Amino acid sequence: MATPNHTDSQQRIAEALEVQATIDPQREIERRVDFLCDQLRETGQQALVLGISGGVDSTVGGRLAQLAVEKARDQGLEARFYAMRLPYGEQKDEDEAQSALRFIAPDESLTTNVKPASDAMLDALEQGGLVFDDAGHRDFVLGNIKARQRMIAQYAVAGAKRGLVVGTDQAAEALMGFFTKYGDGACDLAPLTGLTKGQVRELGRALDAPSHLIEKAPTADLESLKPQLTDEDALGVTYLQIDAFLSGESIDKQARTIITDTYRRTEHKRQLPKTP
Repeated sequence: MATPNHTDSQQRIAEALEVQATIDPQREIERRVDFLCDQLRETGQQALVLGISGGVDSTVGGRLAQLAVEKARDQGLEARFYAMRLPYGEQKDEDEAQSALRFIAPDESLTTNVKPASDAMLDALEQGGLVFDDAGHRDFVLGNIKARQRMIAQYAVAGAKRGLVVGTDQAAEALMGFFTKYGDGACDLAPLTGLTKGQVRELGRALDAPSHLIEKAPTADLESLKPQLTDEDALGVTYLQIDAFLSGESIDKQARTIITDTYRRTEHKRQLPKTP
């Protein structure tokens, strides 16, 4: 039996996710700002909308969006960026979210608390007969409801302001399917596509983002029973291992198995709905 060629498998996955092993951060900033600006012109829309969490992805994505609308205005277009804070009640790292907003300097900043709508939906489901396996199962489902309520809010603002919703998905999260389908995985424009987590940080440094946001341990912070649970604890592998996999480097067998198994299991998240 032939020995599996792990390098070939890694290369195929990296190509599917549009990853380059090395980048020129300044060139990528310019290219992605141009992309957002061009999309405003081509669609005739007048705004970009993005939820800001205080993590490096939304910090970088938000700054790219603000630079894009400024460039669009220089070209004579009507364009504004709406940065949204979407806490579930009181966010434990709110100070970092506010630090991100100060760095991004958006045209507009809006805040919508998704807790009332999220809790009401979960309550309605349970009143309608839904039963969970245990408290952890219930909390997981609530986490996905939170993510989808946040996207409802962003699309409401986009609809009101003739805008496009910007997403923050990058190659590391895409590889692991680490996003909520039709939640944070839903957007009109995905300017961080193809970037590893480390490369997003490279863009952050090139943009002069605050170092404490660039180096912050990533957390989706969706589980109420495990507040601030880091992505790496949830995934079972580190972003260094994920980035190494995407860059074609050798990683240990256990990490490679977790990554490839997760990639296969979450394939449905990266595809359009199946049809007959």
